[in-house]
Amino acid sequence: MQRFTNRTVIITGSSTGIGEAIARRFASEGANVVLNSRSRDDLEKVAADLDDDRTLIVDGDISDADFANTLVAKTVERFGGLDCLVNNAGTATAGPLVEASDEDIDKVIDINVKGTLYACRAAIPQLAKSDAPGGGSIVNTSSVSGTGGDWTMPIYNASKGAVTNLTRALALQLGAQGIRANAVCPSMTKTAMSEGIRENNDLLEAFLQRNPLGRPGEPEDVAAVVAFLASEDARFVTGANLPVDGGVSASNGQPNFQAFQ
Repeated sequence: MQRFTNRTVIITGSSTGIGEAIARRFASEGANVVLNSRSRDDLEKVAADLDDDRTLIVDGDISDADFANTLVAKTVERFGGLDCLVNNAGTATAGPLVEASDEDIDKVIDINVKGTLYACRAAIPQLAKSDAPGGGSIVNTSSVSGTGGDWTMPIYNASKGAVTNLTRALALQLGAQGIRANAVCPSMTKTAMSEGIRENNDLLEAFLQRNPLGRPGEPEDVAAVVAFLASEDARFVTGANLPVDGGVSASNGQPNFQAFQ
């Protein structure tokens, strides 16, 4: 498929993991891709096998409001416009809230919440000008942790809950401008963020018992859904927070009774 030929997409947090997979998916479908993270070295590794003419690296911290404006401005300068913003940059912390430092709270809220807000604010005027068949599009990376609580991740839960509800609010506000806003909500995915869980056999087994498909997600699983939501195929979809979780969120929280039969 070449659904994004001559279309331009910014992907924040695109140096590794889900963000890298999203960038590669858009590039494979013909898009101009704008790669962003704080590490230029990592971004250059991603860009090494992409088309130079359709790839732009803009390294910097999306939790800085001035940088968010710069990111969009450089995109428009290079490619002439913007059709899709993918807010994927994110971080996490775990542990009891009473043990969290101010720095722990600030880091997660600054990147996950403020970074998403700043990028959207900067991008909306350009997205409103998009002549893409499905209109301008925002796709946020939220989480199943943004739709329900975890036992030991209150700060992360708060940040992803904000992204989930922001997605709904943006859909309501921006529809009249021809901009759709949606989010993907992954569960455990094979990225550096989940490495500690996946290396703990007991903890991994506990996760997989709650997962009907019986495996962690691959970054490419999430990237495929992001591409769908950004495409004309989803032209009548906005305000959705779509689980990409192997069925984890289908459970009502009770034990897997089949395991005891």
